[in-house]
Amino acid sequence: MNFVAPDFMPVLPELFVLTMTCLVLVIDVFLDQRQRHITYGLTQLTLLGAALLTLFTYAQAPVVTMFGHYVKDAMGDLLKLFVYLAAAAVFLYSRDYLRQRDLFKGEYFVLGLFGVLGMMIMVSAHSLLTVYLGLELLSLSLYALVATDRDSPVASEAAMKYFVLGSLASGMLLYGISMIYGATGSVDLQVIAAAVARQGADNLVLVFGLVFLVVGLSFKLGAVPFHMWLPDVYQGAPTSVTLYIGSAPKLAAFALVMRILVDGLGTLQGDWQQMLIILAASSMALGNLVAIVQTNIKRMLAYSTISHVGFLLLGILAGTPEGYAAAMFYTIVYVLMAVGAFGVIIMLSRTGFEAENIDDFKGLNDRSPWLAFLMMMIMMSMAGVPFLVGFYAKWVVLQAIVNIGLVWLAILGVVFSVIGAFYYLRVVKCMYFDKPEQSEPIQLSLDTEIAISANGLLLVVLGLYPTALMGWCAAALSLKALA
Repeated sequence: MNFVAPDFMPVLPELFVLTMTCLVLVIDVFLDQRQRHITYGLTQLTLLGAALLTLFTYAQAPVVTMFGHYVKDAMGDLLKLFVYLAAAAVFLYSRDYLRQRDLFKGEYFVLGLFGVLGMMIMVSAHSLLTVYLGLELLSLSLYALVATDRDSPVASEAAMKYFVLGSLASGMLLYGISMIYGATGSVDLQVIAAAVARQGADNLVLVFGLVFLVVGLSFKLGAVPFHMWLPDVYQGAPTSVTLYIGSAPKLAAFALVMRILVDGLGTLQGDWQQMLIILAASSMALGNLVAIVQTNIKRMLAYSTISHVGFLLLGILAGTPEGYAAAMFYTIVYVLMAVGAFGVIIMLSRTGFEAENIDDFKGLNDRSPWLAFLMMMIMMSMAGVPFLVGFYAKWVVLQAIVNIGLVWLAILGVVFSVIGAFYYLRVVKCMYFDKPEQSEPIQLSLDTEIAISANGLLLVVLGLYPTALMGWCAAALSLKALA
């Protein structure tokens, strides 16, 4: 039997990131603390190189390679570009924060890059085996990142909770994968889709496998009732790590749901749609209601994330091209908002002080009017205030489920959005109407100030001109559908 080498051209960005990460790891060993900026520079260079390679090999039509385990398509390439962008912003915002706490070490950047590689593999997975490998690479990197601050008992506790609950979820996912494999005889998503189309929902093993897969995916997304890890990890982890967890991995999680439920198990839509309706409704309800009583802003944003996951699931459960495009648009917008929100929290922190409580934002307008304005834009966008991109993101998702007749679910989404606006506007009220408790000036490096300004203003620009990004999402998904 002759061995035919796979086409490595589509996998070029992944190979580049892997090579550069190993190179950064080796180089970092020979650097002392004063030269650690070289590690940071190489990390950003890796993300830039990966972005250029992804653009250079941007998929005009889907290409399956690596013996059917990897697919390069427009949806994957678009999501990867935003993963690079989010990761680059995370590393930039975190730089001074890590340096002030003596955490500016190569491990943070190497684990961050391995996490990015895991996300890239998840985004381009064409088999359940690749899905699991990418997911575990990302998860193991995140567990270690949460425990980066070894002297913090809170961070160690959060890491242990995350590890234990994450292992349970991975077990559920793996059990679901084994049942799907048993029912279809393959881990290739295309073969699974054909087998499921033949067997339908009559095969109980398939349906049980689907249930376990949805449970595993719900945990990774942080949907209710599998959200228990999210607030504790967000609050316990160093803010630079919370920024990482709360941003780019959401893009990979969206891709994971699309690959498994839509590409592989699309024929069972009637079954998984019912499950997603319950997950979406309960996530929007619990996320928005519990966020109201939080005084820790990281914990508040964790429950806010849960409510946003509910909206994301609305687009997917619609089961239409418009719904999928709306969900993809919503995920990208949410990541941009989360990066900005946690970025501002990091910038208010300083040596020996963590800006973790909502009260720490009191009088921010007096200390830094521009930073207060940017945070106001981010909070209002998250709340869904018109003319900001968060409003349009919610609008297109709600429109998608109204079009399939689930008007009651859309009304539920609107009601909980209005409730959720309270805790976002409370932060704005603290910044503009309360007297400052801190008097220290906020010092930002020029590149950080430019990045956070671009981050905040992008939400305004996309709110006024959302059609370009929305069209890009719709085009990427239509090209994917040709596979």
